Amino acid sequence: MPYRGLTLIGLTGNIACGKSTVLQLLHTHGAATIDADAVTHALQQPGQPVYQAIVAAFGDAILSAPGGPIDRRRLAAIVFADPAELRRLEQIVHPAVHAHLHAWLAQRAAEAPGSVAVIDAVKLLEAGWKPLCDAVWVVTCTPEQQLARLVESRGMTPAEAEQRIAAQPSQAARVAQADLVIDNSGSLAATAAQVAAGWQALQANRRQG
Repeated sequence: MPYRGLTLIGLTGNIACGKSTVLQLLHTHGAATIDADAVTHALQQPGQPVYQAIVAAFGDAILSAPGGPIDRRRLAAIVFADPAELRRLEQIVHPAVHAHLHAWLAQRAAEAPGSVAVIDAVKLLEAGWKPLCDAVWVVTCTPEQQLARLVESRGMTPAEAEQRIAAQPSQAARVAQADLVIDNSGSLAATAAQVAAGWQALQANRRQG
């Protein structure tokens, strides 16, 4: 681990499986947490270099108003309909997000060596973070739950939701690389119990190490 004494959990899972819920539960156990999607949102705000690069690549039609914020739904309609466009967006966004995450980890290691940090990132494995993690936790639920959550909580149409789900790697591919799988298809209490057990096991391993 390149960050002095920091124990890093890489948290991932497909869209709408409940990573944010697990991230919040880990925070309550004392972990320092960061959400790569929230970092992405911040970097895409007007005035940021990433914002300027996205507008240059995809045009003013993706803006909610001239010079205003990016309309994420318009941008999503472009990139999730064409894998080449999605790759183009990722080539703009990912390097900046990774730099931000590494800077955050370096700060955590300097300020609280020996603590636990968690990165929540949907592309954690694809982006090559696994070798930097002490443990990879994957959050799962059923495809039917993913679809329902995207429609009910995020206001997507069923077609938009299906397109988002189809654009991601299979859940099985992520599970195959997991050190711990959190099944978030049941109640919040059931998920919390799994997180608590995983946290206790992590702490026991750290003491032994």
